[in-house]
Amino acid sequence: VGDIFSDIFGMGGNGRGRARRGSDLRYLLELDLEEAVFGVEKHIEVPTLVACDSCDGSGSDDGKTSTCDTCRGHGRVRMQNGIFSVQQACPHCAGTGKTVTNPCRACHGEGRVNDERTLEVKIPAGVDNGDRIRLTGQGEAGPAGTVPGDLYVEVRVREHAIFTREGDDLFCEVPIRFAHATLGAELNVPTLGGEAKISI
Repeated sequence: VGDIFSDIFGMGGNGRGRARRGSDLRYLLELDLEEAVFGVEKHIEVPTLVACDSCDGSGSDDGKTSTCDTCRGHGRVRMQNGIFSVQQACPHCAGTGKTVTNPCRACHGEGRVNDERTLEVKIPAGVDNGDRIRLTGQGEAGPAGTVPGDLYVEVRVREHAIFTREGDDLFCEVPIRFAHATLGAELNVPTLGGEAKISI
């Protein structure tokens, strides 16, 4: 709530606005039923914007920055909107209050480049369709001098040839003979952990 009033009425803090952060990303991960039930570690490849190696994400070829002329280093600019005085992140410096004097030639001063990142994701036991795992700071790199976003890994469980799942329960159909149904019997039935014996 405080941030909302700060943006609308220009209140709060030391006058410096928060710089933009990198975008959050979503990755759809398909799992076998066994992987979802018992948990698994997966390596995924995520195409995204990453911090530029040439300038360490600063966007500067020589590491030098200067105070933004537009916001005078505050990171915010004030705009009049009717009776309201509205503050917003400075579009010239992306809210950092600094500008690059000599832009990096590899990323053209952006501080980030397109790349593919390989990540290890630990899937806990018992996940189900629609569950999401948050990897903090593994999303898209932000503009120079800002923090990256988060990566959300969304789980989708493939259909199984034998079992169907309802919540935490697994169901399977096992045909039996009429004599077994009438007189009773002991049968071996499949489970995810191997066969189990049940009494009819």
